[in-house]
Amino acid sequence: MLDSYPKDLGAIDKSKLGECIKACLECGQACTACADACLSEDMVAELTKCIRTNLDCADICLSTGSVLSRHTGYDANVTRGALQSCAAVCKACADECETHADMHGHCRVCAQSCRRCEQACNDLIAALG
Repeated sequence: MLDSYPKDLGAIDKSKLGECIKACLECGQACTACADACLSEDMVAELTKCIRTNLDCADICLSTGSVLSRHTGYDANVTRGALQSCAAVCKACADECETHADMHGHCRVCAQSCRRCEQACNDLIAALG
């Protein structure tokens, strides 16, 4: 889709942008699936914080992916703010999921996806200057 945009994207690194959009959407899906899997665990009461963090992360990642997919009327400050929020929630979610990763494979997979998304957001922030 980035290649089909009819205008110049300006100084944005198209490769980093594409990687970040993909990471955000994948992380949103992983977090949604992890929250659902946590709800299926016998120890669901002990996973309340993980579920909440997963759902918050999913919402912010999917929203950030949408913001990054829109280029008309681009505002670097809005993009930077969305990326900073996304990186912060991904870090929080990865930290939480890692506390359960030895016991629950879905938390391990989710934490890995969150770390990739956090890195992709930080890489794009650095590329924005």
